Amino acid sequence: MIAGFAYGTTLERYRPFPYNVVGSVYRSTKEALPGLRAGPGAAPPGRWRARRAEVRDQDLTEEQRQEIDRLETMAYLSGSHPAGDRAGVTVHDRERAWNGWNLVVSGHAPWAGLMDMEGNVVHEWRHEFRAVWPDNPISDEAEGIHHWRHVHLYENGDLLAMFDGVGLIKLDRHSNLLWSRPRGYHHDLEVTDDGEIYILEQKAHVVPRWSAEDPLLENYVTILDDEGNALRRVSLLGAFENSPYSPTLKWAPTVGDPFHSNSIELLDGRLADRSPAFRAGNVLVSIRELDTIAVIDLDAVAVVWAASGQWSRQHDATVLTNGNMLLFDNEHGPGSSEVLEFDPFSQEVIWSYVGSNERPFYSETCGTNQRLPNGNTLITESDRGRAFEVTRDGTIVWEYLNPHRAGDAGELVATLFDVVRLRPDFPADWLRPPDSPTPGSSDPGAHR
Repeated sequence: MIAGFAYGTTLERYRPFPYNVVGSVYRSTKEALPGLRAGPGAAPPGRWRARRAEVRDQDLTEEQRQEIDRLETMAYLSGSHPAGDRAGVTVHDRERAWNGWNLVVSGHAPWAGLMDMEGNVVHEWRHEFRAVWPDNPISDEAEGIHHWRHVHLYENGDLLAMFDGVGLIKLDRHSNLLWSRPRGYHHDLEVTDDGEIYILEQKAHVVPRWSAEDPLLENYVTILDDEGNALRRVSLLGAFENSPYSPTLKWAPTVGDPFHSNSIELLDGRLADRSPAFRAGNVLVSIRELDTIAVIDLDAVAVVWAASGQWSRQHDATVLTNGNMLLFDNEHGPGSSEVLEFDPFSQEVIWSYVGSNERPFYSETCGTNQRLPNGNTLITESDRGRAFEVTRDGTIVWEYLNPHRAGDAGELVATLFDVVRLRPDFPADWLRPPDSPTPGSSDPGAHR
């Protein structure tokens, strides 16, 4: 028993071969519908450019159409954990927390709120799915139409909001609809200074070179203009196939959603002096099902850098100003998550946060991390509806528990998809008079 325990602990912590292979097989088997057959496996290694396969709708069987519908309507739950008695801001160390606005995305509704450090919502946006697309054939039971997965706030108060896997909308500060795009946009996006939108997209279809019969949820990096019109679309499958990293596909689940990309970041070139793969204009993508983060050269349609091994089911990979990377390792251990800062080239761990017995930290799905200007890290523990700011020594100096509820009887805490700390001088003339105090002022009730 002692030997078995030691072996299991070592396997879970260091994940030697074939840990990830067995995990991928298990997850793909568990998530597949009964009766689905595994496809023929990944494309063979090598450097070759992918050719996109288009299959006419009349060529699909009824089973294939049903599987496509299932794949395209998968979304995160509005809530999954029992609600507690405590809610709102429960910890606030004014001396050590970094003051600013908090942009909150909660699973209780298609809603986002701008909140001060005391937990007071000073502005909110909301727009229902059916008010945008009343004739969309998607079922009202689909989770993705009842809340937003991700938002982006513009300095004039406009808001981009994503119905996960279903569509993207833009609202003005009064929640009036400016435009809408009903496509498979999901998880994450980034807006450039010139207004272009880099976003993740998915499409369920049959890709014969992957599987002759089973539909694949293919993932893309898509670039939109400031009106939401598509300018370019790059397949992640094609980018892996067209690169030295094509053997990575051998570990992908062979049915369903073999990639599940969940974050995207446009690189600014700050690491290009260490590796040309990180030149400005390439994108960093997190791919959950491969336990991999990868840099995509959109011009070459190729993966030019990739890493895995120290994390599992990760989210929110980002390059820090100090040249390290930060990511949310969902499955650090049984029932335990970790936020990890590491050198992307040596893989040396620089800093990590794993919680404690007194304050456990775990989110099976989602999760975000943000390095703040004072060196603290803001972490969103999505499943448990919790966000907290932690210092380098692991001290929690700010904590927020989602007061919103989900479930048929409000018995669940609403999933906290994201909390983003905005700087205190974020342009907000549209929000308050010019002489109003900024967040973190000496009057804690200034914005109530």
